Amino acid sequence: MPSLNIELVTIGTELLLGFTIDTNAAFLGQVLSAAGVRIVRRTSVADEPGQIRAAVAEALARSGFAITTGGLGPTRDDMSKHVVAELLGMPLQFDDVVWQAVLTRYQRFGRRPVASNRSQAMVPAGGVALPNQWGTAPGLWLDSPLGTVIMLPGVPLEMRMLMEHEVLPRLAARATGTAIRSATLRTCGIPESTLAERIGDLEDALAPLTLAYLPSVTGVDLRLTAWDVVAADAATLLRAGIDRLRAIAADWAYAEGDTDLAAVVLDQARASARRLAVAESCTGGLLGGRITNVAGSSDVFLGGVVAYDDRVKQELLEVPAALLAAHGAVSAEVAAAMVAGATARFGSGIAVSVTGIAGPGGGTAEKPVGTVWFGFSCDGRVDTQTSVFGGTRAEIRERAVQGALMGLWQRLQ
Repeated sequence: MPSLNIELVTIGTELLLGFTIDTNAAFLGQVLSAAGVRIVRRTSVADEPGQIRAAVAEALARSGFAITTGGLGPTRDDMSKHVVAELLGMPLQFDDVVWQAVLTRYQRFGRRPVASNRSQAMVPAGGVALPNQWGTAPGLWLDSPLGTVIMLPGVPLEMRMLMEHEVLPRLAARATGTAIRSATLRTCGIPESTLAERIGDLEDALAPLTLAYLPSVTGVDLRLTAWDVVAADAATLLRAGIDRLRAIAADWAYAEGDTDLAAVVLDQARASARRLAVAESCTGGLLGGRITNVAGSSDVFLGGVVAYDDRVKQELLEVPAALLAAHGAVSAEVAAAMVAGATARFGSGIAVSVTGIAGPGGGTAEKPVGTVWFGFSCDGRVDTQTSVFGGTRAEIRERAVQGALMGLWQRLQ
């Protein structure tokens, strides 16, 4: 049986101007698919009555079911409720129960509502107000001859809580018994095109699963999705599909789901009772920050040296001045000396160093912008490798951090 199809209309001029990132849409896509509900189209419109009316009317004409976010507040640009009520032929009526909830919330915080807050107690006739314990604007469930519209606040916390506590239980009553489930295999160090070539005809053999390639600055995620199947069957299909992809991705596949590569490296080091240290130049502490962002990293990570200036490389990591003069800071020789210095300073079993040219200036024909050298030390054995990364300064630095972690992961395998 096919899943329930819904269209999403996110409302807010700030979304179109780029001042606010629409995290609500991403959240709704995830939780609704898990409930067997498919978002078949997503539209963003400004706080303008004509745009709101057209977007909701078109969504209902196509799917008969729409969810809106935003425009339920007390200010002049919060007009969603008025527009949708008129579209559905459900005139607004003052609701004493909703108003008392608004008053109670203000009293709890020692404040008094203003006149415009009364608009939040206006509910379309025949509609259901969804109690909002996390704000003053209730959500709305509106059934009409044109279709069903669920209206939620744009404030992320309020939207998420209303979805979890009020909307999903009601959607469960209309559930088809099927679900939409996804699983992700994370890869690094292999281009998207190379992965696609390796996977080749297997993509067709994975049916009824669909495969998506999701490239980013940290690698390529392979996401498999099972559509409109019983949850238990979806889990079996996804497990088998991920196993087949992992066999192909081999040494480039480091984790599943949303697991960070830093967490995988820490688990490997922990399992072998090794401690970790880092020496950073071009990444300026980003590598240490990525590692310590993982809860529990303190039992593995000893610390690091951010040796941005050559003098610091000499004084704290004991990189010889002659080495720097002969080869330059961005070189295999200096990367090796940096990682050896970090190992000695911290007494660690494993260590990694990063030195490179993040740009936008500073590159040469021999060492273009994006050139990064890594040094690795594992149980006293030191080796180096290099990459030339593309992108902005921020992207090069992020790719360098991922490259350092990937090198550690490969050596700890």
